[in-house]
Amino acid sequence: MKKKVALRSLLIGGGFTLLFVALMFRMYYLQVVEATVLLDGAKDVWSSSRELNPQRGAIMDRNGKVLAQDGPAYTVAVNPALVHQLDMEDAVVNVLAPALGLDNPSGRLKLMEKVTEKNGEGEYYKQREIRSEGWKIDGDTADIIREGIKEKELEGVYLIEEQKRYYPADELAAHVIGYWRKDGVAISGLEYEYDAILNGVPGMIRYDRDRLGYELPNSKVLYEPAIDGKSLRLTIDENIQVYMEQAMQATWEQYQPEAITAIAVDPMTMDVLGMANMPTFNPNTYWEFDSQSDFFNTAVSGIYEPGSTFKIVTLSAAVEEGIFNPNATFESGSIRVPGATIHDHNWSGWDEITYMEGLKRSSNVAFVKLGYEQLGYEKLNQYIHDFGFGDQTGIELPGEQAGQISIRGNIPSEVATATFGQGRVSVTAMQQVAAISAIANGGKLMKPHLVNEVLEPETNEVLSRTEPEVVRQVLQPETAAQVAEYLESVISDQEIGTGRRAYIEGFRIAGKTGTAQKVIDGKYSENNQYVVSFAGFGPVEDPKIALIVIVDEPKVADYSEGSGVVAPLFKEIMAKSLRYLGVAAKEPTEKITLADVDTTVPDVVSYTRLAAENELLRQSMEVEWIGTGDTVLRQFPKAGDAAIPGESILLLTSEPQDTHLPDLTGKSLRDALQTAALLEYHAEIEGQGYVVSQSVTNQNGERMVHLKLQAPGQSAEEGQTEEEDLGDQLDEEENGGSEEEWGELPDMAPVPGA
Repeated sequence: MKKKVALRSLLIGGGFTLLFVALMFRMYYLQVVEATVLLDGAKDVWSSSRELNPQRGAIMDRNGKVLAQDGPAYTVAVNPALVHQLDMEDAVVNVLAPALGLDNPSGRLKLMEKVTEKNGEGEYYKQREIRSEGWKIDGDTADIIREGIKEKELEGVYLIEEQKRYYPADELAAHVIGYWRKDGVAISGLEYEYDAILNGVPGMIRYDRDRLGYELPNSKVLYEPAIDGKSLRLTIDENIQVYMEQAMQATWEQYQPEAITAIAVDPMTMDVLGMANMPTFNPNTYWEFDSQSDFFNTAVSGIYEPGSTFKIVTLSAAVEEGIFNPNATFESGSIRVPGATIHDHNWSGWDEITYMEGLKRSSNVAFVKLGYEQLGYEKLNQYIHDFGFGDQTGIELPGEQAGQISIRGNIPSEVATATFGQGRVSVTAMQQVAAISAIANGGKLMKPHLVNEVLEPETNEVLSRTEPEVVRQVLQPETAAQVAEYLESVISDQEIGTGRRAYIEGFRIAGKTGTAQKVIDGKYSENNQYVVSFAGFGPVEDPKIALIVIVDEPKVADYSEGSGVVAPLFKEIMAKSLRYLGVAAKEPTEKITLADVDTTVPDVVSYTRLAAENELLRQSMEVEWIGTGDTVLRQFPKAGDAAIPGESILLLTSEPQDTHLPDLTGKSLRDALQTAALLEYHAEIEGQGYVVSQSVTNQNGERMVHLKLQAPGQSAEEGQTEEEDLGDQLDEEENGGSEEEWGELPDMAPVPGA
């Protein structure tokens, strides 16, 4: 019996000993052998890290007007578990549906599915985002949801703060800028081309936490700040861009074409001042546009047969080679080359005419004789390539096409048709405007560019600047000057010039029309499908702007003269741009007024300062700001009223009682009363004419302003003191005389329709 007890004790003791040895070995293995691996794993559990998103750089026009920038946004999320626990499903849907544009049966069903969503184990989720309607919504929509949450005392609905890309000018220059998707992917335009520069570098914060996720006391925090993206200052001028898009919109509505493209550049530097296409899109709501044509940048990616605007190449080559004699004559109408008979657009021609008349009338025969018979294939082809056709211009936009120059020198008909821009010649609008600019700037083909400077986001310090770049000298300066004068006659000759509708009184403009039959399924269309264009520059003596406009398939009955569609479009953009750039007319010209653009005041109440200014700029209306706030509270004239030429739109951004009356000195009575009324001042008037002084008082709780007015040239005998009369005498001496000497003064506050 004792032996059995001893044996059992020995076995049990041995077992415990072995267990202890194994445990000690395991402890040694974990604490010594695997210590580093296990510690790293534990740290991963203890620590929490979060990526810090950088601010994406802004995109501005040449004058600093913001065209794209980051701003606050919010993503709507719900807690289905909490909402279900509190039985608030219907209440949550009732608040979110109208705010997110889902107030319809399918939208409400979609919301209810999110609010009641369960995981694979049948448990309600703790958080679900409302995609995509509730993803990165703006501040106004977020405020509506906050009010609904507060009013209904909801639980389980959250607004997660995020960043979103805003485009304050909406569609303006959309194809140039491109857009940045909500998921952080840059699509098209400069947003895509400069994504790495604009995007910046993400940062990170890392710290130790407990099992509930709270930061541990004295934990080591690792912080790497985000590096914000760089900003871009463009060569685009928002004002010229507005002129272009307004004029294009009118042409779009009148002729209902397939597409319109316009590009304006400074021909001396090849700064792109404006670039626009129609149809277009709004980058703020890119998801609402599903047609590829809306997003297609025809200006650099569309290729077409240019037609007669391409004659500038043949003309330039002929002048440079000493072939063009403006007074020599030829028989117009038609010309026979091996394999084809080529006609003028007027098939019967104009009998025997000079080459100068042939240029003005845009005679195909004249250019076949110059390019095919006299220059020959080798020289013609050389100049075509020297002008940049067949190569990309290198502009900073994705998807640029090189066009195609595939003329076969052994096929006479191909050489002949190339002289007037048809056949085996296809180009881009960007190539065309670069070519016409080479004539304007003294014969230099230059590389176009859109980005003027790359800037530091906070300080606007210039990190890099794009300098003008000459690709090659195509023509001698004297040749370019001669060609410019020849092209000027195409517009200035009001009897036979095909570009005469683009004539602008007081300005010397050079240009060329173009009408090209479209190729459909490998054959020229027989259904009046044409592309019409106009390329030119001005003023001839000191070019400030070169411009091309192209209209694809305008709905017109007669294509015999393409200038009937494009010349007025060219003229409107060119005239407004030249006057905006401060180019003085040689003789009195019709002044541009607000009525030329839009006579109805838009509603900008509740707009931000930037959005309001851009909207009124779009209508060519001046702005006068009153107050220090960021949002428009009131405006005068009110929305829908007729805009008065020369009158500024008054925008109030602070509550009237918190805003001081601005200095009204020099204003007409009408303007002064408008400002006073906007700020809820009662006005007392003394005298007539213009405000010379003002004084503000408070009478029985009402704010009063006393306005003293004086007519120009008013003397002391009409109520002035000797000191005031002496001041008027000095003013008269400085300004060249009194009212009697100048005659009757004009009415300075015209009424609508005057």
